[in-house]
Amino acid sequence: MALDFEAIKKAAVNYGPDMSNFLRAMISHPSESCEEGEVVACIKAEMEKLGYDKVEVDGLGNVIGWMGDGDKIIAIDSHIDTVGIGNINNWTHDPYEGYETDDIIYGRGGSDQEGGMASAVYGTKIMKDLGLIPEGYKIMVVGSVQEEDCDGMCWQYIVNKYFNGPEDAAGKIDFVISTEPTDGGIYRGHRGRMEIRVDVKGVSCHGSAPERGDNAIYKMADIIDEVRQLNNNGCDDSTSINGLVKMLDPKFNPDHYEDARFLGKGTCAVSQIFYTSPSRCAVADSCAISIDRRMTAGETWDSCLEEIRQLPSVKKYGDDVKVSMYMYDRPSWTGEVYETEAYFPTWINKESAAHVKALVDAHNALFGEKRIGSPTAMHLRDGRPLCDKWTFSTNGVSIQGRYGIPCVGFGPGAESQAHAPNEITWKQDLVTCAALYAAAIPLYPDEEKTGDVMQFRAGKTDNDIK
Repeated sequence: MALDFEAIKKAAVNYGPDMSNFLRAMISHPSESCEEGEVVACIKAEMEKLGYDKVEVDGLGNVIGWMGDGDKIIAIDSHIDTVGIGNINNWTHDPYEGYETDDIIYGRGGSDQEGGMASAVYGTKIMKDLGLIPEGYKIMVVGSVQEEDCDGMCWQYIVNKYFNGPEDAAGKIDFVISTEPTDGGIYRGHRGRMEIRVDVKGVSCHGSAPERGDNAIYKMADIIDEVRQLNNNGCDDSTSINGLVKMLDPKFNPDHYEDARFLGKGTCAVSQIFYTSPSRCAVADSCAISIDRRMTAGETWDSCLEEIRQLPSVKKYGDDVKVSMYMYDRPSWTGEVYETEAYFPTWINKESAAHVKALVDAHNALFGEKRIGSPTAMHLRDGRPLCDKWTFSTNGVSIQGRYGIPCVGFGPGAESQAHAPNEITWKQDLVTCAALYAAAIPLYPDEEKTGDVMQFRAGKTDNDIK
């Protein structure tokens, strides 16, 4: 299809004020995970106003808009939940009232990631206006819920409940564009993650004679120190604990060290600590921690659990220690519960994959071969490759990591704004992304689609998650 790229850019610029107003409206509705009902209604109304062919809300509360009438699907995903605001004293302005200048929009969710929803909704509208929806396709625009709580669970629901399981979804959806913030880049993968819990048992006694008991907090202190070593150590065998950097070394990761070097090393961080004790003058009889584990290529869910089980202190305390993976079962804003494991698989696409190539070709035709953005954003973008990867994880953990449906990322805003106080996004990014979505989808070379788009995919666990 011969595209008029100037017409696409002009249409996106003309819709710029509408996208800004739409984003301001979304920000005005607090929408932490499991509380997205108001922002869903806001998005549904905007899609209906713009003449979407169909707008619906599924059982979990995801809002889905459709354009086109083909049998094949290209989807654009934006999660519409946000984290909380944290300490309000760290904000200079009301995070939900927000404000705007000629350059930026301020407020919780601007970059992470309701700005992506604004660009997706209007990018698809541009496709309809200009007759750019490829023949035989329809566009599925998803405003997904609960991503901040449990990445990808929303798409597990879509795949297994809206569609008739992974085979049906993969057969109908050619690829998905994630609109998570990419700092002006096109992203083809990211590390995975999992949430690990370590429980330690002890025996309480009076605090005046601590030697009579078995202090669970002291045991856990030993384990916490070794978790920190696991994250920080090198891999030269100078300590009893080789650090996670070992996965960048062909000696430890012969099959996937190059992919690991692309993604960066895995990390582990103690994120929470819990205890029980009869009183403040007694020895603690239990202690537990949560570990945020980021996984690079070559690491698996069971290898990460085993790595903790093999720490010297964990082995030393034997049956008093339990290492497990969290499960997630929080009800959505509709009341629906979709229980799943807190495991989010790593994935990388080949740069040569047809769906990645479509976005790169569209960017080159519209804007050139380098990242662009507002002058106030370019300090985050200059010198970075156009095609790269996220630092954090996205719904791609399910779309591609779990189910193998091709995914690629391009979204307004900055990763560094995610979860930060005084969050902003740039108006120019909203326009840029809307234009790119409208150009990339008709440039998708369906005839070049192959089954080997994946460079690395961690895949599912052996748990029977429906």
